[in-house]
Amino acid sequence: MGASYRALAMAVKAAMRVLGFMTGTSLDAVDMAVLDTDGERILGFGPAGERKLDPATRTIVEDAIVAGRSWPWGAPPPPAFATAARAVAEAHLSAARGFLAEAGFGANDLDLVGVHGQTVLHEPPTPDRANGRTVQLIDAGFLSDALGLPVVHDFRTDDVAAGGQGAPLAPIYHAALAAWSGLDRPVAVLNLGGVGNVTLIRADGELEAYDTGPANGMIDLWVQAHGDARCDQDGALARAGAVDEAVLARYLADPYFRATGPKSLDRFDFSLEPLAGLGLEDGAATLTAFAAQAVALGLRALSVAPRQVIVCGGGRHNPVLMQAIRERLGAPAQTAEAIGWRGDSIEAEAFAFLAARAAAGLPISFPGTTGAPAPITGGRIARPAA
Repeated sequence: MGASYRALAMAVKAAMRVLGFMTGTSLDAVDMAVLDTDGERILGFGPAGERKLDPATRTIVEDAIVAGRSWPWGAPPPPAFATAARAVAEAHLSAARGFLAEAGFGANDLDLVGVHGQTVLHEPPTPDRANGRTVQLIDAGFLSDALGLPVVHDFRTDDVAAGGQGAPLAPIYHAALAAWSGLDRPVAVLNLGGVGNVTLIRADGELEAYDTGPANGMIDLWVQAHGDARCDQDGALARAGAVDEAVLARYLADPYFRATGPKSLDRFDFSLEPLAGLGLEDGAATLTAFAAQAVALGLRALSVAPRQVIVCGGGRHNPVLMQAIRERLGAPAQTAEAIGWRGDSIEAEAFAFLAARAAAGLPISFPGTTGAPAPITGGRIARPAA
């Protein structure tokens, strides 16, 4: 397989066509998007799409997540990581080949690939632990050899090693999107994934970002624990339930919501235990209210109030969650599509953009977004074997 190197600046074109990949904690699909960029500006948008993860790959990743949660600090990585890294790479390769063929693209139409990998563990630094650890699995060498292209990966490790949170990483791309759209600043971009996060692009162009709290992830886990469904489709369960205010208050009393940013979360940092005794619908309603209130608290903690909030990520498809957020924000909140963005593809686009920045030696994380001590260029580049 091709060797993998720290992402020192490489010879790059002024404009590159980059294929970006993202797989979220929902373990639902491989998202893909092609972006034309020089790493500082968006120069054009190529095709975008997704391929669902097959159940066998999902099971392998779930095994790696279980292994990661019991992985002792200082111990060698569990064997399940290597198995999952290869399975994730094979899923990405299959997805890419189908996607590129449908789009009429070949590997020779691309300059670079940016791949996030599958998060199986995220443990940010704490007051008692100066450095955290974060794991995004992908066999990037295998993918690079198979596609015949350089693959930028492992975007978070250097930030965490420097004392940063390692997340969120999309803010610099959110800023590029806002510039491309000519949005009036200050503007906020809210991503509702397994965990919610917010980016504030201030009037002076400086960035603030942090995780707001659980979003889709806890709702998904709750629903999956009660049957075969993987999510609360269209918020139907939450709509049919009632919020347990005592449980909601217990969640919101967590010190996380009193901490200032930058800060980040793992999908499993909040337990479902407080919901014990609640029915499926009431639990879904309570977790939906929790996600919405966490967003509201997060936006109130920004240094300045944004003129508008742009919502992306899977949670924007949940009308009950969106209504709950709008009721609590008291500020205009609209979906990415309302301003011409591709809401389902923004994170894949972001990792195409970050790959271009990493290849050009530009920083991808910043003191105001991850708490890193200085702007950091992260990532490693796997190049195909000669």
